[in-house]
Amino acid sequence: MPEPADPAVPTRDDLEPSPALSIIENGPDSFAGRKVGVLVSAGCDAVLLKKLQAAIEKEGATMEVIAPKICGVEAADGSWVEARHMIDGGPSVLFDAVAVLLSEDGAERLSHEAAARDFVADAFAHLKFIAFAPASFPLFVKAGVAIDADEGLIPLDAKEGIDDFVTSCRKLRLWAREPAFKV
Repeated sequence: MPEPADPAVPTRDDLEPSPALSIIENGPDSFAGRKVGVLVSAGCDAVLLKKLQAAIEKEGATMEVIAPKICGVEAADGSWVEARHMIDGGPSVLFDAVAVLLSEDGAERLSHEAAARDFVADAFAHLKFIAFAPASFPLFVKAGVAIDADEGLIPLDAKEGIDDFVTSCRKLRLWAREPAFKV
């Protein structure tokens, strides 16, 4: 290997951090223009999904549905939920935040699929806010993510959690989680 070039100007390591340049301290105050990926399964709660979508859209963000198959799933109330992605082609890295709205049977089935486990584990590792229906618990166990690990994991039901999730998403990432992934 060649010798490294001498810098034209010596580097300075005596500068104080600049609050004006801090991405963390000067982050956005809304989630507008961002995207939430929602992993669903057959038997998911359609009312919860619709309320979540309404809250996300009210914030100015968009929601895309990810399902085991690209055709979508049948919700618990018999309605059809169209999917934009199938789990193998819609990883959590494509989204700014994620929600996991599975039925008990769907969570059990998806917990055996690597792409579904990676969806949850990667979202957690990438410091994203993660909303979840309580029935999704088996997938989180298999993905190695404790649902009570931090405030970035937000349980949802048709009455609670949606506003907390959308409000949390305004921060874009849960930076407090980062030290757990730095060695």
